Amino acid sequence: MQDAQLVARIRRKFRQLQGALNERSRRLWAASEALEIGWGGVTAVAEATQMSHSTVRAGVVELKAPRRGKSALPPERIRRPGGGRRRAIVNDPQLLPALDALVEPTSRGDPESALRWTIKSTRTLADELTRQTHPVSYGTVATLLGQAGYSLQANRKTREGGSHPDRNAQFEYLNAEVAKFLNRGQPAISVDTKKKELVGDFKNGGRDWRPHEQPEEVRVHDFQDPVLGKAIPYGVYDILNNQGWVSVGIDHDTAAFAVNTIRRWWKRMGRCRFSTARELLVTADSGGSNSSRCRLWKVALQEFADDTRLKITVAHLPPGTSKWNKIEHRLFSFITQNWRGQPLASVQTIVELIGHTRTSTGLTVRAELDKNTYPKGIEVPDEQLEQVQLKPHAFHGDWNYTISPR
Repeated sequence: MQDAQLVARIRRKFRQLQGALNERSRRLWAASEALEIGWGGVTAVAEATQMSHSTVRAGVVELKAPRRGKSALPPERIRRPGGGRRRAIVNDPQLLPALDALVEPTSRGDPESALRWTIKSTRTLADELTRQTHPVSYGTVATLLGQAGYSLQANRKTREGGSHPDRNAQFEYLNAEVAKFLNRGQPAISVDTKKKELVGDFKNGGRDWRPHEQPEEVRVHDFQDPVLGKAIPYGVYDILNNQGWVSVGIDHDTAAFAVNTIRRWWKRMGRCRFSTARELLVTADSGGSNSSRCRLWKVALQEFADDTRLKITVAHLPPGTSKWNKIEHRLFSFITQNWRGQPLASVQTIVELIGHTRTSTGLTVRAELDKNTYPKGIEVPDEQLEQVQLKPHAFHGDWNYTISPR
C-alpha cells in the first residue's frame, strides 16, 4: 500500500511539472526523486512517469557526475554530443535520393514504376522504400519530405493552352474600344455563359451558417433529375454602371439564347440607362454560343440591330483567355459566393439567388427565367449570312467587326 501511495504521489508531481520540463530537466527531476527514495526509487519513478529505467539511471549518473570528478553537461545542452538515436539519413545515406526518385518518377525515377499511377501518400512511400531495402516509417517520410521542400498541394489552373501571337495586341485593341465607347457615352457590355447548374437538392460547394450539427441534407449522387433538368445562366455585365443581367435558360445554350439575353437586358435595363445610345459594344469569348465563328450568332445580332436600330460592335477575347472576361470576375464570381452552400432546389431558387447578389462596391443584378426553347443544330446557309451587314475591322476582322441595322 505504501508503494502504491508513493507512486501516486510521484505521478501527481510529474503531471504538475511535465509541461514546464524539457528532456534534460525531466530526466534530472526523475533522478532526484529516485535518489531521495533510495532503494527501489528508480523503479517507482519509472512506473509513475512512464519513463524508461535507463533514462532515470542516466539522470542519476548525471547528477552524481560532479561528485565523481566528471564534467556535467553544460546548461545549454540536453544530451552529450552524439547522444540520441542517429537520423535515418545518416544510417542510410541513399534513403533521401530513393525518396526523391519516388516522388518525382517522371524526371528521375523508373518510368515503369507502378508508383507513378497511384497516390503518393507517406504510407505508400514508406512501404515502397522498405521494399527497396530502405526501411523507414511513414512519419519519417513526412519529415524528410518537408525538409526536402515538398508539401501537400492541389492542382492549380494556370495553363491556357497555346498563346496566339496577337493575344496582347487584341487585349490592347479591345480595351481601347471599350474606352472609346464609354467616352462617347455609348454602352459597353461583357457577355458569357456561366457554368450550367443541376437543379435539385444537390450538394453545392461552400458553407453556410446553420444550427450546430444540423447540415442541410442533399442527395448523395449528382445525377441530373429528368424532371428538374439543369439551368443555364447567361449573363450581361454593364461595364460602366456595374450592373448585371442574367437570363436563366432551361433548354440549350445556343447563339439564339445568347442574343435573346442581350435583347432582354436592353429592354429591361440598358435602354433606360442609355436612352440616347446609337451604338453598343459587346465583348465576348471566342468560343461557345457567342463564338467568333458562329454563323447563328451573327445572324441573331443582325436581327437585334434591326429591331433596336443600334450599330453593334463585337470584340472577341483571344482564344484561350475566357477567364480574363470581365463578367467572370465582376459578376459570376459574386453569384457563386452568394449561393455557396445552398442547394439549387429549383430554377426559381436560382433566379432569386442571382437577383439578390450584391457587393460593397455597388454591384446590382437582375435575373429572369427564360422558358423559351432554343433547338441545337440550326444551319445558317450562305445566302442568309450574306445578308448580315457585317463590316470587319482593319485589325483582326475575324475577332472585331461591326453589324449595322438594315
